[in-house]
Amino acid sequence: MIGAGAATGIAAAVGRPARAASNAARFSLNFAPHEGSFASRGGLIEQIAFAADQGFRAWEDNTAKRRPVVEQDAMAKALSSRNMTMGVFVASGPAWAKGRPFLGGNDDSDRDAFLADIQASIELAKRLNVKWMTVVTGLMEPKLPIDVQTGRIIDLMRRAGDIVAPHGMVLVMEPLNTRTNHPGAFLQTIAQGFSIARGVSKPGVKVLADLYHEQIQSGNLIPTLGMCWDEIAYIQFGDNPGRKEPGTGEVNFGNIVRWLRARQYNGVIGMEHGNSITGPDGEARLIAAYRAIDVA
Repeated sequence: MIGAGAATGIAAAVGRPARAASNAARFSLNFAPHEGSFASRGGLIEQIAFAADQGFRAWEDNTAKRRPVVEQDAMAKALSSRNMTMGVFVASGPAWAKGRPFLGGNDDSDRDAFLADIQASIELAKRLNVKWMTVVTGLMEPKLPIDVQTGRIIDLMRRAGDIVAPHGMVLVMEPLNTRTNHPGAFLQTIAQGFSIARGVSKPGVKVLADLYHEQIQSGNLIPTLGMCWDEIAYIQFGDNPGRKEPGTGEVNFGNIVRWLRARQYNGVIGMEHGNSITGPDGEARLIAAYRAIDVA
């Protein structure tokens, strides 16, 4: 829940949308918007330029793998020219509509396809100058013991870690909530991700801590981050309920930012959420929300 002081500060900041200033002071943390965060400003490259002008230091693009090479190159050039860090893209995720894959199941073809996804993603990661790639560990196989599935996924992630190791890249496994968005997902909590990453024991396999998913599934965010910190390599924000910007729900992101500062976290924080208001006013509200927690 948002504490009274933090709630008042964020509400005051985001309750008065205003035209966003150009060439504003850079944020002290690597908050990373994505295409759609500033949709009123134009296409992908225009949104990157606008984000940079508002002081954002990073960018995130889950869908980069589906973009034409010419657009990938343009994005990489735009980010480099504004000294912005590129965050994650999705290297491998389940085909939800088809109900696959079961990476801990009995079918080796699912695991082979996953490893092929990882191999195919390396060229793109180099093109975008990306260190981290998101992976989703598939669906739970209800007919098999979870311990068997866990062991198989640990073995699989070791093999995937060996693929990215020569390139200095990190696969970040994303736990997903099953209560609101992803029923049937195998990896459901940061703690579960921690146990798998510890079992893998490779520097190229870590956990993506998406705090929207974790709040729904388990809560107890700061203690969980503390217990699992050694295996967390990437963080994403999104308030709950609604998956919108900080200050729209129950999570005290001001306190989380203070905790991250104490840990000297200097990685990317993906803004993995939508805007609570559409259009320029909503974009101004988004920027104000992140200004509020950046100085918290």
